[in-house]
Amino acid sequence: MKIRVLGCSGGIGAGLRTTSILIDNDILIDCGSGVGDLTMDEMASIRHIFITHAHLDHIAFIPFLVDSAFNTLVTNPITIHIQQETLSMLRDYIFNWKIWPDFSRLPDEINPVINYNVITPGQQIKLNNRIIEPVSVTHTQPALGYRIQSPDGGSFAFSGDTKNTDEFWRVLNSYPELNILFVECSYPDQEVNLGEIAGHHRPSTLAEDLAKLKHQPDLYIVHMKPGDEQSIMNQLNELLQNRAPKMLQHGQVFDI
Repeated sequence: MKIRVLGCSGGIGAGLRTTSILIDNDILIDCGSGVGDLTMDEMASIRHIFITHAHLDHIAFIPFLVDSAFNTLVTNPITIHIQQETLSMLRDYIFNWKIWPDFSRLPDEINPVINYNVITPGQQIKLNNRIIEPVSVTHTQPALGYRIQSPDGGSFAFSGDTKNTDEFWRVLNSYPELNILFVECSYPDQEVNLGEIAGHHRPSTLAEDLAKLKHQPDLYIVHMKPGDEQSIMNQLNELLQNRAPKMLQHGQVFDI
């Protein structure tokens, strides 16, 4: 199973893309601005999108992806796997015929180019022997992280957007191993109030949560706010000397 990082930043700028992770050639975890770097053939190969939550940096390129690949999707639609609360926001505020057409009714209601699959935490979705499991995390709205298991049994996890939480770590600990972990840390430690209000980790809160994890995966930090990356990584390296955190980079590829 191949993991390709299309975007992993908490903002935009030269060389920065917002959250989107491509699994093999057919599954996206979130659909941020990194999707815009794909070729038309690569976009046409995507069959599934798993959404963590409805904030714009995680869903902004769904409308463009579906519009650009429309002709190839007419007979082979994309399935968006999504919590009910997140689906309601997507329908009310994006695919509402005002901001963007409702592609779940185009070209017609019988044969749409988007299908929705409402998912719940703890459910396991099996796609070509890959297992995708949504897990509850704690953010400013209903949000998910994901654990993805390869056909060979290796696994990686992505926290999505979260602050201190418990269920995510409990689920990861319930499995015998974890190879790679992508986990968010958006703000440096001096931004205490902003981190709490925005529902994001700082180095000290992430260190508290990682103490709950019994595994020692390769650890990559995501969703850092532009300009704060070095400060965040310096603080994390001080706090997590036993885990060797690394900054995830746009364009990195992993094999599990």
